[in-house]
Amino acid sequence: CWLAVRSKNLAAVQSALALHNPHPCSWLDGLSAGNERMLFISPPVAGWILVVGSGLPEPSDDVDASYRFVLELSRKLGHVQFFSASRVLGHHAWIRVDSGKVLRAYAWAGKTLWNQGRKTQEESELGLNCFDYNEPINSLNHAEPILANVEKVSLLAARWSLDPAMIDERFFEERQGIAGELSFR
Repeated sequence: CWLAVRSKNLAAVQSALALHNPHPCSWLDGLSAGNERMLFISPPVAGWILVVGSGLPEPSDDVDASYRFVLELSRKLGHVQFFSASRVLGHHAWIRVDSGKVLRAYAWAGKTLWNQGRKTQEESELGLNCFDYNEPINSLNHAEPILANVEKVSLLAARWSLDPAMIDERFFEERQGIAGELSFR
């Protein structure tokens, strides 16, 4: 999972996340950190700062905690997006918030956990399936659309902001980000 924050101000993102023990580090070191609360804040890429790490709250674990986390961050930083995809479990989520207002959110973990806002043009163009709350889902009959959603999360990220997998590897060597431990959750 990852966040995309529309910003070029690395210090502002670090401050909003209130990281403990922040330190500069390379992309490689930041992305390979093993601590479960560790986050890596990337240097700006095309007007976006990515935040990656297992310390980010997952809607499948606690959708309310994810909601509060993303809204609070958006109140401090403006436009924030959250993406998550688990190929193993089929869980997936995408959230777009601006100035503390949810523009669009969808989270699935065996059932619809969060479905707020109108489906975006990009979601429709990608053929993403968004089930209503309490919609009866037969996992055998719906396995294909659920897994297709998981596979398309990064494509949606690329259309809304930035797909981390598409960042040129040369950029990894040129600039450093910040790593630290998440202090709230």
